[in-house]
Amino acid sequence: MTVFPFALSSRASARPIPLVAPGMKIVFPEMFMIRFCVRLTSRNREPLSGDSESLARHREWAHTETMDRDALSGFLTRRRNDLRPADVGLHPGPRRRTIGLRREEVAQLALMSTDYYTRMEQGRSTQPSAQILASLARALRLTPDERDYLFRISGLDAPDRYATGDYVAPALLRVLDRLGDTPALIISMLGETLVQNAPAMALYGDTSGYTGLARSEIYRWFAHPETERARYPERDQDRQGHALVAALRAALGTLGENSPAGDLVRELLTLSAEFAAKWEEHRVQRRFTDHKTLVHPSLGEIEVDCQSLFTEDESQALLVLTAAPRSEAESKLALLAVLGNQRFESASQPGFGEN
Repeated sequence: MTVFPFALSSRASARPIPLVAPGMKIVFPEMFMIRFCVRLTSRNREPLSGDSESLARHREWAHTETMDRDALSGFLTRRRNDLRPADVGLHPGPRRRTIGLRREEVAQLALMSTDYYTRMEQGRSTQPSAQILASLARALRLTPDERDYLFRISGLDAPDRYATGDYVAPALLRVLDRLGDTPALIISMLGETLVQNAPAMALYGDTSGYTGLARSEIYRWFAHPETERARYPERDQDRQGHALVAALRAALGTLGENSPAGDLVRELLTLSAEFAAKWEEHRVQRRFTDHKTLVHPSLGEIEVDCQSLFTEDESQALLVLTAAPRSEAESKLALLAVLGNQRFESASQPGFGEN
């Protein structure tokens, strides 16, 4: 440090700087800055701002919330790594490095954004809704016990196992994933299409996108007969109507009056006189096998055998439609499997029925 003289005749002189412990140079400014920040900031600071009061409030909020982010993160990561692409009907691809499923594949199967699913695995997401959890349970092929656990660690009550929703039994999904050449779909007790393969979508149309009571085939049969009954010949419509009502009464006996089945019955009793008349017959029956004729808008009538594979509690069923070997119906089903939802004119297909 240079010291300047008081007199012009004197020379400037150099004086060494006194050494101060380095720790003191750091401690004094930092203590000053903390006091300065606390004094000038409001009581609603961010948790990492240095305000001890806001830090205390943040810890209290984390303690009182019911969602266990760490458990959710570990559970989702483990279940994703345990699955293989073939388990969910996906092709592994030639350059695959991940043993299990990729995050984007799980998000695609669950019909959610990859970013949100990634934040769930990293423990950074907001509390997911029941719809998102049901879709995740289906995508990850969770058992009923695993699904209940997923709901509880997410801070939600586990749903009634008989209640309808987007959850699909993993055992039925594994069978459906291997049925690509014949129509197959999974339905609930109330005739709600939970998932269907491409041939079934080509035969029935996309019946999985309805909402509310319209999700039920039984509701659509009586509420919208002009569109729903077009898939059946007129001669078979009365028999199909009786079968649907009998299945609904069986579902009501299982689920009870204060259930979606009860809501469906009450709505249809006020909406359809035909339903009310059939309901008074008190028929109760669940079909395990059936032989029916379906009408395709381009291929005409197709005779099929319908086989049902139920879950242990009979809350869901896998319906598989097949035709007799070397029959005209078998050729039509094979064409549906190839063309999917594409529209074509039956007149250009020799041997097929008229429109």
